[in-house]
Amino acid sequence: MSSSTSQIISNTANLEKYLKLPQHGKIMAEYVWIDGSNGIRSKSRTLNSKPEKVEDLPEWNFDGSSTGQAPGNNSDVYLRPVAFYPDPFRLGDNIIVMTETWGADGKPNPFNFRHDAAILMEAHAKHEFWFGLEQEYTLLDIEGWPYGWPKNGFPAPQGPYYCGVGTGKVFCRDIVEAHYKACLYAGLNISGTNAEVMPAQWEYQVGPCDGISMGDQLWISRFFLHRVAEEFGAKVTFAPKPIPGDWNGAGLHTNVSTKETRAEGGMKAIEEAMEKLSKRQAEHMAVYGEDNQLRMTGKHETSSFDKFTWGVANRGSSVRVPRSVAAEGKGYFEDRRPASNGCPYQITGIVVETLCGKVEGADIVSALKRADPEVELAAPAEKA
Repeated sequence: MSSSTSQIISNTANLEKYLKLPQHGKIMAEYVWIDGSNGIRSKSRTLNSKPEKVEDLPEWNFDGSSTGQAPGNNSDVYLRPVAFYPDPFRLGDNIIVMTETWGADGKPNPFNFRHDAAILMEAHAKHEFWFGLEQEYTLLDIEGWPYGWPKNGFPAPQGPYYCGVGTGKVFCRDIVEAHYKACLYAGLNISGTNAEVMPAQWEYQVGPCDGISMGDQLWISRFFLHRVAEEFGAKVTFAPKPIPGDWNGAGLHTNVSTKETRAEGGMKAIEEAMEKLSKRQAEHMAVYGEDNQLRMTGKHETSSFDKFTWGVANRGSSVRVPRSVAAEGKGYFEDRRPASNGCPYQITGIVVETLCGKVEGADIVSALKRADPEVELAAPAEKA
């Protein structure tokens, strides 16, 4: 056993001791938000009583100049709670709070992508959107190399690792299991997990969730993953192509259905959705994750970055319709284009926008440009 592993075990034992101490009716609330680099931040505050609803939670603030979200001469950014969950780390009545970021002028912070998505979801609520996101990620050691890989070298080629079992095939299952339990404890709708094609790469699935709750739950699940990995001394990367070369990238495959696609004859609604998606390839790719072009090469179970395709049971297409859906004539489709580091608010928001139309006060691509004025859309896509 390494000295670092021994230290982690010792620290965990000490933490469990402190978790048993009484809090005298006080509640520890961990406020979570998304920073200016698509990362996760959090800080804690004490509440005098257990909240029963979101409206019971106070607004708070932080130094946005330290998170890339505000200038130093006007640095206050406000945190507005939007959802809360049981805390799997502190246990008891303690909570994790998901928040939106707002400016002192009463406008959403430029990096508050939830705001526009929520407007779209509410405006098109009659279509009853359900989403399920498949989050892929890679676990790295403290030096930034995938766990289980030879130092300064590479493991055997891909093949035995996907859904693998046994030493040499999977790595860090303890982190994966702890994260799974944390999500279940908090009431997140995590529906499964599995080892992925590249060694040290894993996937978990969240959903189905309706509307804006999909983004809330996915971001909280990411926060949990970082927190669990922190206790094991591991790093998490959501990079869409963590290792160059003949290795699979990492995606955030997005499963989508509506009241219309789930109804009898829903395949017609799916085909209509494909036609609409084909016309906005550039806009979707703009918000589907940073460095996604490194992954979307047409190889390693991906489609091409600049071309829209769809097909039944085809994992090399932009959008896959499961064979069971085609056979039954109704159900859902899987958008395979989003990168693992994509923002779920932007992804689900633009899907709703494309399928149902724009809404005054919300524009997913314009919201991205507010955060990054230099972002450019790719050239218009070919339709295969």
